[in-house]
Amino acid sequence: MQTSEIEIDSPPQFEMGEKIRIKKLIRNDGTFPGKELGEHLAKKGDVGYVVGIGTFLQTYYIYAIHFLEKGYVVGCRAREMESAEVETAPNLKEATVYT
Repeated sequence: MQTSEIEIDSPPQFEMGEKIRIKKLIRNDGTFPGKELGEHLAKKGDVGYVVGIGTFLQTYYIYAIHFLEKGYVVGCRAREMESAEVETAPNLKEATVYT
């Protein structure tokens, strides 16, 4: 593994309390209790909040994402989500911040 592949060499991409949006379907990999292996935990477009930041194998960050509507917390990698704090309005090149 190259040093550039070790995500924890840099600060986390997301902050505690940050609102995020899921970029792809998240399925249970066997680590979520009470759900079947492969069962859908979050789908593309679901919104949640970062409630914890940990690491896995001293290589990358795992973000604990609380999905308020679903009522549970799912561990996600940075590549599976994006910030929902800043959204780009359609047909505009500048970002619009909604508060």
